[in-house]
Amino acid sequence: MDGTAIIVILAITGVASVVLFAVKGLLDQVPDVIDSAGKARDAWHRFKKPEVPPPAEDQEPPAAV
Repeated sequence: MDGTAIIVILAITGVASVVLFAVKGLLDQVPDVIDSAGKARDAWHRFKKPEVPPPAEDQEPPAAV
């Protein structure tokens, strides 16, 4: 019985350490995912509404038709 209790305790602590390691790995990736989502959102906005550069100082505006 004593040996079984030790094995059970070791198994539980082993599983707990693996779970904590996996959770830490996931949480370490969260900032990168948020940054990537922000970059994707900005790229989507640039795609939907392209920026038109202002006319140069020496260039006349286009004539109305």
